[in-house]
Amino acid sequence: MPRSGPGSDLSVIESRGAAFGSASAVSRFRRMHFEAARPRARQGGFTLIELMIVVVLIAVASSVASLALRDPASTTLEREGARLAALLEGARGEARASGLAAYWEPRTASPEVPGFRFVGLPPSDDLPSNWLETGVSAEVVGARAVVLGPEPLIGAQRIVLRLRDQRLTLATDGLGPFVVAPEPDATLR
Repeated sequence: MPRSGPGSDLSVIESRGAAFGSASAVSRFRRMHFEAARPRARQGGFTLIELMIVVVLIAVASSVASLALRDPASTTLEREGARLAALLEGARGEARASGLAAYWEPRTASPEVPGFRFVGLPPSDDLPSNWLETGVSAEVVGARAVVLGPEPLIGAQRIVLRLRDQRLTLATDGLGPFVVAPEPDATLR
């Protein structure tokens, strides 16, 4: 332990403490003196800036996660739309290749028999006639059925798929394939 020279606070306290018989005052002073001379250790905890950065990172992560979560009905409807577009294009190619007049029609007349059917194709084609999910329905806009062939140009056609409150429209201009079409703006009607 370092000692102070004569006349310093430590030597005065030591001499007075010894005169009054108080060794505890001397030891208290020494403790305070050496604690003050020692460099202070950094206090534990976080600064305000560090806390703000963590809050911002959590906010960004939660916003990205909320955008990534989608309505399961819309995902199901997109899957049904992609499947139906592929089935329609396959049947359209078969109708052109075989020279047969072929149609696709949804079964909307009776709700107890959901699904759809292909009319005019050979029975050897084992095309599905049901939706992957229950509750999906379809409507051909402006017609009872979709014409698939035998002509390469079939005319513009639209099919609206529905599942609960979700809608998806498949369309063709008659020359190109069936694709998901944007919904017509309700204000233009």
